[in-house]
Amino acid sequence: MTRMSDVTATTAATQLDPANPFAAPSSLPYGLPDFAAVRLEHFRPAVAAGIAAQRAEWEAVATDPTVPDVVNTLDALERSGELLRRVLAVFYTLASSVGGDEIHAIESEIAPQLAAHRDAFWLDRRIYARLESLASATPLLDLDEETTWLLENYRKDFVRAGIRLSDAEMEHLRELNARLVTLETEFSQRVVKGMESGAVEVEDPARLGGLDEGTLAGLARNARDRSVAVNHLITLVLPTQQPLLARLHDRELRTQLLEASEQRGTGLDAESDARAILLEVARLRAERAQLLGYEHHAAYVAEDGTAATTPAINEMLARLAAPAARNAGKEAAELQEMLDADPDVPGGATLRAADWSYYAERLRKERYSIDDAVLAPYLELDRVLNDGVFYAANRLFGITFHERTDLAGYADGVRVWEVKEEDGTGLGLFLGDFYARAGKRGGAWMHNLVDQSHLLGRKPVVVNNLNVTPPPPGEPTLLTWDEVRTCFHEFGHALHGLFSDVRYPTLSGTNVPRDFVEFPSQVNEMWMSNPDVVGRFARHHETGEPLPAELLEKVLAVAEYGEGFATTEYLGAALLDQAWHQVTPEQVPTEAEDVAAFELEALQRAGVGLELVPPRYRSTYFNHTFGGGYDAGYYSYIWSEVLDADTVEWFETEGAVDGDGGLNRTAGQRFRDALLSRGYSQDALQSFRDLRGRDARIDPLLKRRGLTD
Repeated sequence: MTRMSDVTATTAATQLDPANPFAAPSSLPYGLPDFAAVRLEHFRPAVAAGIAAQRAEWEAVATDPTVPDVVNTLDALERSGELLRRVLAVFYTLASSVGGDEIHAIESEIAPQLAAHRDAFWLDRRIYARLESLASATPLLDLDEETTWLLENYRKDFVRAGIRLSDAEMEHLRELNARLVTLETEFSQRVVKGMESGAVEVEDPARLGGLDEGTLAGLARNARDRSVAVNHLITLVLPTQQPLLARLHDRELRTQLLEASEQRGTGLDAESDARAILLEVARLRAERAQLLGYEHHAAYVAEDGTAATTPAINEMLARLAAPAARNAGKEAAELQEMLDADPDVPGGATLRAADWSYYAERLRKERYSIDDAVLAPYLELDRVLNDGVFYAANRLFGITFHERTDLAGYADGVRVWEVKEEDGTGLGLFLGDFYARAGKRGGAWMHNLVDQSHLLGRKPVVVNNLNVTPPPPGEPTLLTWDEVRTCFHEFGHALHGLFSDVRYPTLSGTNVPRDFVEFPSQVNEMWMSNPDVVGRFARHHETGEPLPAELLEKVLAVAEYGEGFATTEYLGAALLDQAWHQVTPEQVPTEAEDVAAFELEALQRAGVGLELVPPRYRSTYFNHTFGGGYDAGYYSYIWSEVLDADTVEWFETEGAVDGDGGLNRTAGQRFRDALLSRGYSQDALQSFRDLRGRDARIDPLLKRRGLTD
């Protein structure tokens, strides 16, 4: 069955008005979208026209009477959808980074349209037949390795999408896909609403002891911006743990803040209640997996990653869970001793989850004499970028960064840099969107506005998003050590996109398996603690004095503290993700009130159901998995870290020159050539083998996280 036959008749009716900014490719450098020309009313007609245009392009491939070859089939498919690609790159950038009710309404409207559009391609037997015909002739065509890999991936993805189903089964699959994308969109929007409705109002400033003047000013600005009738408003970030838990002296306010975080989406606020949605998502994903011939959704997802099977994922997570929980227990005992010694807390008090960050921070200060307030003046954003993130990239790869103030981003504060090769050749554009704003989703991420492709003659345009609290006007942006780490991490993704050197856009940059994509970004974190790099960016924003050597030594030492909590917190979320997706439709709870019980049982069964260490994300605000993108794939971070830890070891040993820790052009070029430039033009693990000369070993990861006996 095919749904393309009526496309050509409707194409003419959906021609896009030439005045619409998406009607033609952007004339700006590197194809950067002209954000200044875009209005919300441009999106609906542009999406409709883009869908119609690509359907017509697919129809031309499907009905081509000539023998299938690379040009008329593979190249034609890869070239299709240019208009839709342009508009969606801009739309989803605004949806995630700007937000607002109107754009969310458009998002909800077009989500099922796009799901149906994808199905129209992946369930078209005519296109699949042409690919099969091309594959059968491959030995005679002598295809290059990248083209052969693309062809095999298309064939595999058609099968995984359901091309071998009956007509009736295909129709049911379409219904499932349409419903799922609608639910995932709604879940993501409810997560944002939950962050907003869960903000904690503080009337009495005396309760905010422990916060510096800059933070207090930011909380007062939050209250003004949201027009609440209190002096200060503590807004929430996406993960369970909230930054201010480490600093607030008021124990009851800490408890209130953590409860507000954990109760997001549980029904206290009707508009953000996500329970019924996540249950339906889990049930429909399980039903779809069985329709496609898989035991459950997790098995379907694992097959397409480097892990390959859920037993392999379960085995690794189980291997880590017991030692991580044991280490967390040891850390809890230390924190209980600190609580017992706190004169401001009545005797006999028991450590709470809301106390953990506070006393862990005090322990760090006692053991390592580090105070975030003392450290922050040495971590100014611009210096971190220019003398840290960009400097390391220059030392490794020879690239340079040139801010283009003549090019505008999509919101106030978004900055644009042109990235150039060592010889001055333009490589692409890098956009930095570092500040939190109302409507922006939480967390940090990287995405592409333009994918690199030799076939399309395109160089990359990539974006990094963070959620740093904006400073008061005229004040510098001072970061925490964790925010510095996030800068380096997200830029690792950016490098993966910028260095892409492939023919086909489908295989470009970070379009790799989910359990591989975090690997390059995790590796890039290593440079923040390289002596040469940190010695340049960690300087006082007023005096230029470097971070004192003894303080730097303590910062690097303290980074190893708390791995029990950090690993257990992460594993809690990863195991929850697997639990929701390793079930049959009948095993998914049916009542919203059962979500908490399912979650608790899953965590306890896995050995990480620690009351003092809640998972990084609870189910009702676990956007990675129920908003889509990392569903049954949140294990990817630790799976990728196996590759990361092994690669860091390579940089620091074989790649090092004269004790530089691997920060040199030879090591950087090898990493770029073997891995960063390859995108998904070959098996991802083969790219790792090309770098390392062997498969990855888990021992460096176990040592890093303190999980060895």
